[in-house]
Amino acid sequence: MTSIAPAAARAGIRGRRGRSITAAWIRVVLVAVGAAFMLAPFVIMVSTSLEPDTALLPSPPHFIPQNFTFSNYLDAWNGSDFGRYFLNSAYVSILTTFASVAISAMTAFAFARFDFPLKNVVYGVLLAGLMIPGIVVIVPQFILAKSLGLVDSLNGLVFFYTAGQIAFTTFMLRAFFERVPMELDEAMTIDGAGTLRKFLRLYVPLGRPALATAAVFSFLGAWDEYIWALTVISDSSKRTLPLGIAAFQGEHATAWGLVFAASTIAVIPVVAVYMAGQRHLITGITAGAIK
Repeated sequence: MTSIAPAAARAGIRGRRGRSITAAWIRVVLVAVGAAFMLAPFVIMVSTSLEPDTALLPSPPHFIPQNFTFSNYLDAWNGSDFGRYFLNSAYVSILTTFASVAISAMTAFAFARFDFPLKNVVYGVLLAGLMIPGIVVIVPQFILAKSLGLVDSLNGLVFFYTAGQIAFTTFMLRAFFERVPMELDEAMTIDGAGTLRKFLRLYVPLGRPALATAAVFSFLGAWDEYIWALTVISDSSKRTLPLGIAAFQGEHATAWGLVFAASTIAVIPVVAVYMAGQRHLITGITAGAIK
């Protein structure tokens, strides 16, 4: 009996270990398959952009270029003021990122650390804005933009993009700021620090993961936005990249090599911003999930 019990225990341990390894491999396979499906369109886009321009998409699609050439990239950058569109998007996205993160950080700090009349009501109204699809309010927004003289204006895009992102960014940053220990806040108060100093010296440094995540989301939202820009921008010199790429599509035929080359160029800043902020991205997304 004494020899049978340890043997059974060892067999049970080996069985659990085997099931654990099998489950781990299943997860790896599922993640690999999911990643392949997600990357396939991007690989096809890059491959097609490196082939001679054609009005017809290859069928089946090529994952490896058949006739390698960079001519599509040169034609896309040099044609139709693409460089201007790129700079317009960079200007709008960078300003929107700074403005939305700065305003949202101060708003989130106020909601996290101060009590004021109707605080919960104001916060509820702010979050209610997240439940309204942007397309529903596009007509009132256009009327407002026209009355403020912000039609056909890059600064007008910055204004409305910033306003549209404040609610979500505030929601995310408030959850992070609430996790900052009150002991640190009180210690700075005892040392004579005012509200602004505590915000800049304590909450902003500790909130770098959440702020970096908010910056990535704000940049991507402004960089990729198409509907509002299409609505308020009619001057070709004020087009952003999504509008410029759409201009490559003709009425009767589309130069897919140029479209995909332009799209690949437009993706490069997105990848760069994500790579720069990926170290903080997961931490920032999960901030506030556990108190």
